[in-house]
Amino acid sequence: MTHDSRAQNSPGARRGVQDERTVTFLRLGVGLIGILLPPALPFGNWLAAEVTGRSTDGFWPGSMSASYYTGTRNVFVGALCALGVFLICYRFDRRDDRWSSAAGVFALGVALCPTSPSDASALQRTVGVLHLVFASLLFVMLAMFCLYSFRNPRSTQPARVGAAYLAAGVLILVALLLSLAAGATGVGDDWAVRPLYLCEWLATWSFGAAWIGAARELAAHHRGDSDRAVVPRQPGGAVTEAVQPEAPA
Repeated sequence: MTHDSRAQNSPGARRGVQDERTVTFLRLGVGLIGILLPPALPFGNWLAAEVTGRSTDGFWPGSMSASYYTGTRNVFVGALCALGVFLICYRFDRRDDRWSSAAGVFALGVALCPTSPSDASALQRTVGVLHLVFASLLFVMLAMFCLYSFRNPRSTQPARVGAAYLAAGVLILVALLLSLAAGATGVGDDWAVRPLYLCEWLATWSFGAAWIGAARELAAHHRGDSDRAVVPRQPGGAVTEAVQPEAPA
């Protein structure tokens, strides 16, 4: 796997536990969940209502988390559990390993701690607070990947690619702040599609696009279509290529 000279020569360098193909598939899986989940939730509610002959009014949930109380609850929980497993299994660099493991735990926390319903009990409100904390931390960790892992000035990554990752990371953080503001103020609560859902959709698509882009970068490197230094890598990261000993003088 691609690595910079500092990683290769680091006395603490270790062999990687995943090859490029595995990392590529995990990145692609994370990205596809991010792209497909936001439209799948309202569409699934609408489709279920149509098939069962029920009214399609209100098929668009107030937030992605509110899908827990709709017909697409299993889709939402299943997608987040899959996201958590992918992130926990992801192994690329020491720092990325820690970040992805933390993000995976947060994703599982979002799935297992539902948001508070409208008539919540004291326990449900407490669980709802945990849900918000886990969701916020998950988006922050995914933004960190865009800002500091996929985008790395030590690589020869094209400037436009680094700028795209930077934009994705900033969009995730901005959308997160806007969604928190929309949820706290109740702006657009009477809209058919609430601003809260749109902000979550923007954040989710941003990290989904970034992870799919990172998967394509690594796949191109695996095919030999890109320079070795194009794929960003952190110092002290995993090494999957044996370092050949220097020939005796």
